[in-house]
Amino acid sequence: MRKMISVGAVVAMLSAVPVHATPAAGTRFLSAGHAASAARPRSAPAMPTSAVKVRLPTPTGPYAVGATSLHLVDRSRPDPWRPAERRELMVSVFYPASRVTGRPVAPQMASGEAQGFDAFAGPSNYGVEPGTVDWAATRTHAHLDAPAVRGPRPVVLYSPGVADPRTWNTALVEQLASAGYVVVAIDHTYEASAVEFPGHRIARTVLPERLAEAQRDGTLVQLQKQVVAVRVADTRFVLGALAALHAGSDPDADHRRPPRNLAAALDLRRIGMLGTSGGGFTAAQAMYEDARIRAGVDLDGTLGFGEDPAHLELSPVAEHGLDRPFLLMGSAGPGGSDHRTESSWRSFWAHGRGWRADLTLRGSRHGSYTDAEAILPQLRGRVPDKTIGDDVGTVDPARAITAERAYVSSFFDRWLRRKDDGLLDGASSRYPEIEFIR
Repeated sequence: MRKMISVGAVVAMLSAVPVHATPAAGTRFLSAGHAASAARPRSAPAMPTSAVKVRLPTPTGPYAVGATSLHLVDRSRPDPWRPAERRELMVSVFYPASRVTGRPVAPQMASGEAQGFDAFAGPSNYGVEPGTVDWAATRTHAHLDAPAVRGPRPVVLYSPGVADPRTWNTALVEQLASAGYVVVAIDHTYEASAVEFPGHRIARTVLPERLAEAQRDGTLVQLQKQVVAVRVADTRFVLGALAALHAGSDPDADHRRPPRNLAAALDLRRIGMLGTSGGGFTAAQAMYEDARIRAGVDLDGTLGFGEDPAHLELSPVAEHGLDRPFLLMGSAGPGGSDHRTESSWRSFWAHGRGWRADLTLRGSRHGSYTDAEAILPQLRGRVPDKTIGDDVGTVDPARAITAERAYVSSFFDRWLRRKDDGLLDGASSRYPEIEFIR
């Protein structure tokens, strides 16, 4: 099943040997092949001189992009993974910017986050050995704290896959911001590979030890349920923080002033949510529990609990469906699925009362819906071809990125902007990579 915890993953963690595995079938949630790093220094070591610098694709929308970060503290909630602490989150906000001259370009990952990704999520989720890529050197196309374009904009939340940082779909997030959306990417602290808070304080993943406990105690499903519950609570807290920001309050724990016009740009009557893998699960379940989210997209994430895609324990959203628009986008080949083949998607599809569509990106794999689609092909010769194929398939990377951007944008335009380009009505000769599953 795509991105599910397996016994092999736990064994790999306990032995601290980086591994990379592709599950046989189904939508992933918690990753098979997660590998723990034996050494986890607090500060990021210098990258080897041989480490590669990679590039992200340029957004194509009419707006320049601004970016800022918010440090949010939920003082009403103990941290579910570290109960002695209050729940803290970092979120990145990408938005249409008015003036960017003189504003520095934001890195994809802060240094501590880059180190955590290099040590944990890179090897376990994508097969990229530590030291291969200088992740901290990757730049976005967004300008730090640039003033926002005046006027209210639809808001889209983004939740990443399990263990991935909030920045691991920057290509899609920036595209939506360049098209006129305010996109808020959420890091789920202590689950993401590493989260860097102000003052270079790093919160590293606790998944290795929790996976080991689940193996010992037979509590995998309970762990999966906890992950989803924590993510949904994080999402609802972020929605409250955005409401406070829009109302003129200061939700940032460090009292950083938001970029000019950003608070007024938040149109909280038009909220969507998007997620990859476990983040797609989060988007669906958060919509089920919170009516403020009007439309959602699941990029290749299961909606059930367990390891066997044919016999999942259904989540509430899979069991009952949704009454609002939702888009499923699945990957192809081994590990791929759609609502005809994956049990949680089948139930979700059958019980849905709102508009819905199920698309498959031909030739894709699970990683095709992350920045891996843009980055892994740049690493040929350093990462085995089989690993790259297992992660992003055989689809042409540029075509995959273009198609994903087009269909996700079309969906949110249709349901948050009342702009319908007809792309979601059926197969298009412009995007032969996309198959509609009826």
